Amino acid sequence: MLVKVFGAAVQGINATLITIEVNCSRGIKFMLVGLPDTSVRESHERIISALQVNKYKVPRQQIVINMAPADIRKEGTAYDLPLAIGIMAATNSLPNDELDKFVLMGELSLDGNILPIKGALSIAVLAKEKEFRGLILPADNAKEAAVVKGLEVYGVRNIREVVDFFNHKGDLKQTIIDIEEEFKNSQSDFEFDFCEVKGQESVKRALEVAAAGGHNIIMIGPPGAGKSMMAKRMPSILPPFTIDESLETTKIHSVAGKTDKCSGLMSHRPFRSPHHSISDVALVGGGSYPQPGEISLAHNGVLFLDELPEFNRSVLEVMRQPLEDRKITISRAKFSVDYPASFMLVAAMNPCPCGYYNHPDKECVCSPGLVQKYLNKISGPLLDRIDIQIEITPVPFDKISDSTLGEQSFIIRERVIKARKIQEKRFKNIQGVYCNAQMSSRQLHKFAEPDASGLKLLKTAMERLSLSARAYGRILKVSRTIADLDQSDIIKPMHLAEAISYRNLDRENWAG
Repeated sequence: MLVKVFGAAVQGINATLITIEVNCSRGIKFMLVGLPDTSVRESHERIISALQVNKYKVPRQQIVINMAPADIRKEGTAYDLPLAIGIMAATNSLPNDELDKFVLMGELSLDGNILPIKGALSIAVLAKEKEFRGLILPADNAKEAAVVKGLEVYGVRNIREVVDFFNHKGDLKQTIIDIEEEFKNSQSDFEFDFCEVKGQESVKRALEVAAAGGHNIIMIGPPGAGKSMMAKRMPSILPPFTIDESLETTKIHSVAGKTDKCSGLMSHRPFRSPHHSISDVALVGGGSYPQPGEISLAHNGVLFLDELPEFNRSVLEVMRQPLEDRKITISRAKFSVDYPASFMLVAAMNPCPCGYYNHPDKECVCSPGLVQKYLNKISGPLLDRIDIQIEITPVPFDKISDSTLGEQSFIIRERVIKARKIQEKRFKNIQGVYCNAQMSSRQLHKFAEPDASGLKLLKTAMERLSLSARAYGRILKVSRTIADLDQSDIIKPMHLAEAISYRNLDRENWAG
């Protein structure tokens, strides 16, 4: 008897429908075709054990299974459940009248329990697009998949529940969540708050500007100045997720198997902080079976690189193209996948190997030229993509010991949201541009052109401070954001002056 069951293969962050055809006839062979990998081939042993333990009839016939389309590689253990159900239906152990209305995915343990899978949200989106009635998958993935409206989602813990469901027995309940309510209630709950940061008002202002315009930022200062502490608080002042941003980001984390089984959609922008020993593949994504890297996991959020010069130079260089294109393409001989990578880069570094160059109290012990050599570990093209460069000095004792709380994150966030709404209105007719940091040269001339007094100030600053040519466009972008925070339609000289102060590393004499 020939039976068709439906599953899905996840490629990139999207899923492709897989039709599993099971045919039982006289004989004793088991054949699985359709480009399955080793873990899919091993499903036969897991399925037989699960059926035996749960006292279901083990087929004594020839079973031929085809997984179509055959030119797509099937990977992983998530096909165990549809294969098992297909075998039972083909051997008349299960009615097949409703199998074509559901997509099934799940890994079987030897006792028939169903273990969680990756990419549940992408599979749910596919099932809705292909007009299936519902999706049956592990209970741990049910809330994640249930965010897709108009699709019946059933979370199961054992193969018995699936068999009873198709036999119209049991009381398997549909998983239903209120996306808007759950999303709204958790958007303002943050572990870290800027009110806990003592002093460093100028740096907090720079981080506010960076958040308002989506600018990349680097902080340079001695150990213990608060660089990492402030970076961890960046998500608390970024604008809240939109539903579309949350869906896209959740899909990436779902494919990587990093979603929280207790929640549906991600409600906070991601904050990723990889160690400086990370490889280039782990950072940008890839591998034999491509997976999203840290830059994609930071999509719509923050990628924090602490101790920036300690990263391998080749690792930093592979970020150059994603920083411009806001996506990464992983190419292989037979296929290629695209992962979104629109993230905000926040970097931190010491000014020299000993960490005390330009320190007000401690003397730098680095030999002449070593400071410049240390800074040269970061290439000019990468530095060119960082709009704000801010120097940090240690917090004095009277500030550290002050028990007064600073400005809370939600107050800063309100100002950031207002500035982002101005930018949203400004760029509403320009595809692919959502904030000031994404402006092209043409858009700079249209939206960020200073008046005569501003140009004069900018010219004087570039000559006196020996600013590089690349600093010009960055200063205009940042000054446009500062003007937006000030609710100003025009860029004033004071906005330019503040933007100029954020170009420390561009000064030719900064490192001596």
